[in-house]
Amino acid sequence: QVHLVESGGGLVQPGGSLRLSCTASGRIHSLAAMGWYRQAPGKERELVATITTDGKTTYADSLKGRFIISRDAGDLTMYLQMMNLKPEDTAVYYCNARLAATPFIPYWGKGTLVTVSS
Repeated sequence: QVHLVESGGGLVQPGGSLRLSCTASGRIHSLAAMGWYRQAPGKERELVATITTDGKTTYADSLKGRFIISRDAGDLTMYLQMMNLKPEDTAVYYCNARLAATPFIPYWGKGTLVTVSS
């Protein structure tokens, strides 16, 4: 089992920046990859970015250049640096993790709300 806790959400003005954090506990030695997803009101959950244990990253095409995913060397915490935020970035952001042994079973945090508004 993997337990994930997100933090760092809040209200930010358009053009501003925010950094989200996700702290993992449990079977972190078996992690294969972690990622961020988001769900805007009335929309389906969508991929934001992922990062593997060896540091390979992928991004949603529409977010490249504005969002940066990273994780610390101990793999305990993952980050999402968000820049030049737009109102359409408003969503609940969820942390996701997958174990190497069960890559098709996702673990989710409870999410953190990001609101971009003036």
